[in-house]
Amino acid sequence: MVEHGDIRVVHRGGSRINFREPVITNDSRFLLCASGESVKVFSTSTEETIHDLRGHTDLVTGVLLRPSNHLQAYSCSLDGTVRLWDFTDGILIKTYVIGYPIHSIYTSANHEGVIFIVTPTLSDKRTEMFQLVAVHLPQSGDQLVEVRELSAVLSDVSSNPAAIDFGRGGEYIASVKGLQLEVYFFKKQKAFRFPLKEDNKKGGKNTFTCISCHPKDDCIATGHEDGKIRLWRNFIHKREYTYSTLHWHHSAVSSLCFTPEGTNLLSGGIESVLVQWRYNQDTQRDFLPRLGAAITHITVSPDGALYCTSHSDNKVTIIQSCVKVSAVIQGLVKGESLRTDLMVDPRSKSLVLNGKPGHLQFYSLQRDKLLYNLDIVQQEYIHESGLQQFEVVKAAFSSSGSCLATVEERKQKDAELELNLKLWEFDDQTQSFALNTTITAPHEDRITAMCFCHATDSQTTMLVSASKDGHFKAWKLAAAAHTEDEGPSWSCDFVGAYHRLVPECCCFSADGSLLAVSFQEVVTVWSPASWELLTTLSQPPGAIRNLCFGRLSCSKYLLGTTNSNLLCCWNLLTCSLEWSTSMDVSLLLDDPLSENVAAFCCQAGNTDLFVFKPSEPRPLFSQKAVCSGKVTHAVFAPRDEMLESCEESSQWLNRCQLYFLTQYMDLLTFTTKSEEDKLMASSKQLVIDDSVAMTPFSLLLGKHRLQDGQEAASNLFAERAPLPQGSAAVRELLQTPAHVLPSTSFLCSMFVQSLLISVKDTREENKQAEEEMESEKEEEDSEGEMDSSSSRPMRQESVGVGAAGSSDPALTKAQLKELKRVRKLDHSWLSGLLDP
Repeated sequence: MVEHGDIRVVHRGGSRINFREPVITNDSRFLLCASGESVKVFSTSTEETIHDLRGHTDLVTGVLLRPSNHLQAYSCSLDGTVRLWDFTDGILIKTYVIGYPIHSIYTSANHEGVIFIVTPTLSDKRTEMFQLVAVHLPQSGDQLVEVRELSAVLSDVSSNPAAIDFGRGGEYIASVKGLQLEVYFFKKQKAFRFPLKEDNKKGGKNTFTCISCHPKDDCIATGHEDGKIRLWRNFIHKREYTYSTLHWHHSAVSSLCFTPEGTNLLSGGIESVLVQWRYNQDTQRDFLPRLGAAITHITVSPDGALYCTSHSDNKVTIIQSCVKVSAVIQGLVKGESLRTDLMVDPRSKSLVLNGKPGHLQFYSLQRDKLLYNLDIVQQEYIHESGLQQFEVVKAAFSSSGSCLATVEERKQKDAELELNLKLWEFDDQTQSFALNTTITAPHEDRITAMCFCHATDSQTTMLVSASKDGHFKAWKLAAAAHTEDEGPSWSCDFVGAYHRLVPECCCFSADGSLLAVSFQEVVTVWSPASWELLTTLSQPPGAIRNLCFGRLSCSKYLLGTTNSNLLCCWNLLTCSLEWSTSMDVSLLLDDPLSENVAAFCCQAGNTDLFVFKPSEPRPLFSQKAVCSGKVTHAVFAPRDEMLESCEESSQWLNRCQLYFLTQYMDLLTFTTKSEEDKLMASSKQLVIDDSVAMTPFSLLLGKHRLQDGQEAASNLFAERAPLPQGSAAVRELLQTPAHVLPSTSFLCSMFVQSLLISVKDTREENKQAEEEMESEKEEEDSEGEMDSSSSRPMRQESVGVGAAGSSDPALTKAQLKELKRVRKLDHSWLSGLLDP
């Protein structure tokens, strides 16, 4: 076993942007979100990523603007540090080392130089208890500062950031946990507690879920599991407190937020509806429905111009204060579990997997951005817990990406299983997939496996599906037999079975000549051309979990894993077991562009990776404990450009990059040190101002830098960057809407310069003229002396051409060009006048 330190496991996109409450800057231009181990800065107008603030070594658990400087922001992490950023330039200013995992962070303008964090209580190791701690940040010029002055404020708090909030500008801080509300007054240094009963008279649950304090009045709004909102008043005197109740949500209230002036209260929950309550006017409220997914966080910009909601489908919605959606920032949608496999779309090279309910999402790994969602179920999703609805459980692409197969199912408690197999065809006009054929009840039970035949020379497209009903079926795309107007459709070509056993896995060989189907402990090999059973392969006891054909030079091998923790390799030429090894393989994956095979093995609660060739006993690469838990979904994604790695240990990453999902739905990948250095170098060569989002409009009218060019030895001036030609510039200006154009004074200089001819263009024309004159040298032998002196004027200025012409001055380029033009004129009309 060989481990290599130059290959690292890193997060590569797809992190959650809804994990913590987002932050809108004071000018409402940028949005800051905690995303994995980094902080992402988005533009609220273009939805593009402006900066990716990296520096933390563990999960970022909070982002907050610095009260004394609105251009800086704090971020906290489980790595025990608080970092101060200049988010406009993407610069790390300072790192404060706390030394304890931080779960949330709070600040107040009344507490200068102090931040409040939630950390675990060290004294109690039996249960997870958290405390609110005040951290006094030391004034130091060093970039790395160790914090020593900590003081506890509240002893038993919730780790949920929505459960703590400052009130009345920082005069008090309120915290909720379980059935208790606790308010701590900083001047009095005293805390009051207000408990509630577990259930009310109507059977509702009174457990606290979130809190928000009014910015100016002594009022605290709390959300509860039964959907009620309570407004607490007079809590300064413990025995005289009162509360009123607002009720619209039918389920738990997940987030509450007052506007900066305190005129409105915003609330949200599982209903996907943003509710805006009028403060002190309980009957007046506004709604923004159909936001797409349950609301997890609500925040408001400091100027009150924008609202922002985070959603359970890893989405952030930016809403104007008039309750109108203005932008949507969509991340990689992560559910509780992934039903489909990880796939790569052969056309767009994007990652494809389950998205929001009933959809497949196409996610760009290069841009870390969602491209689009494909609605598979084509039914409105009802947000109600316990309701069984259609789910996409299987999906597969053809080798060219022109066909997509999906399986959706729904199982009611007292009803039969509903099953649909849908075949999709890529439409070049809409650049999306269109439904071609729907097959209702393709099998009598759940489908266990599905795959396309990836043979490039095959004239027909074939799909094979295996089911728990004991059969596997082959589906073919054929032309319509009845009318010419109908397009090609899918039909069943063959139904196979083996001794009434249940098929679990199926896969085609690389050339499509063989189909392997596993029936519990037996592997059957079929010929798709005649559907003849060629052979059966036996192996030690244990049901087959994965099947995989070798590729290229290893195409004669068939690999399989069993429930008895064995990895087996069969030789298809001899129909015998080539080798086997004891290994608990959770996932077996083949590289589509090489002979390499990746095996994820679960051992001692962690997952190990082995990369090998079926023909060689020694693995090419192995790494212990790539992640915790079991890996069940991974994919090889072809690279746009092949890496040129000379080291044998990393050559398996040259053509494809391996991505995998952990049990916590984190998307990880393997990268080499040289690849990381290349990414860092390319990020430093950006020529566009980072504070401006990269959009077509900013590229047209934005601030460009002059590119350095190579200067000739005789040049006295630097070359100017090529300007757009007049026609193109005028066309772009005329096609741009007038209301988004900048001032005329800004456009005037650019417009005038576009009409001028650059010095570089003149030099190129002269050079082209010289080449044309040189090409005509052989055609003008009668005037060889003139041609030889004109084709190389710079090299033969001091050399005489002949005895008669040695005293004549050399012609300039302009004179030579004019002479050439005169010689080409037609003078035949003059001879007609001279003839008598």
